[in-house]
Amino acid sequence: MFALTNKVAIVTGASSGIGRATAKLFAEQGASLVVSARRQAELDALVGEIEEAGGSAAALAGDVRDEAYAKALVELAVERFGGLNIAFNNAGAVGQMGPISDLSLDSWRETLDTNLTSAFLGAKYQVPAMIERGGGSLIFTSTFVGHTVGMPGMTGYAASKAGLIGLTQVLAAEYGPKAIRVNALLPGGTDTPAATFKTPESRTFVENLHALKRVAQPEEIARSALYLASDASSFTTGTALFADGGVSINRT
Repeated sequence: MFALTNKVAIVTGASSGIGRATAKLFAEQGASLVVSARRQAELDALVGEIEEAGGSAAALAGDVRDEAYAKALVELAVERFGGLNIAFNNAGAVGQMGPISDLSLDSWRETLDTNLTSAFLGAKYQVPAMIERGGGSLIFTSTFVGHTVGMPGMTGYAASKAGLIGLTQVLAAEYGPKAIRVNALLPGGTDTPAATFKTPESRTFVENLHALKRVAQPEEIARSALYLASDASSFTTGTALFADGGVSINRT
């Protein structure tokens, strides 16, 4: 039910963290991968690991804010593997943090472009390719921040990630008749290189925000992405799926 045999997937933000773990898991389940991030060396290493384990993958480095790059990723999937079934639009950034009065317009735009406009650009080219294959699964990495929890100092991040949920709902309704499912995945705190656990005390603070009193490992979030990518979620679309360790409901 979770198998991705004969499926082709794009994973952005694949050089580390959730994206990297998800690309490896998708490959383990039989998918051919096009992996995306800014750092070519890290992508090449990931492709090497996937191929060494018997999988198939291709890497293309670039900036997800660039429309030509979004198009090129899909073209690579079609040319190398014959089409596209799955896209995990996972790349993103926290952006500038602080009071809104200190937030520059350039920083605001950069955060929205990185987290939201990149998803629009990805979907613009991914959806037609999925239609050619008779359907598919489109996944965006959103967050609980700005959806169930307001965290001070995260204006641009919250607005951009909340926008992904609106994008998810519209695309799910628009392309459901074409057998394309569209969902947002909302992770909680995750132990990734980008996590800002500067001290043991800050890590403990973040862990205690969650009902499970810990943060996730990237592989745990990857398994939720696999659910959305696979036929296990064949009647799931338009959702904001929490994989947040209970941070959205915790008050202790």
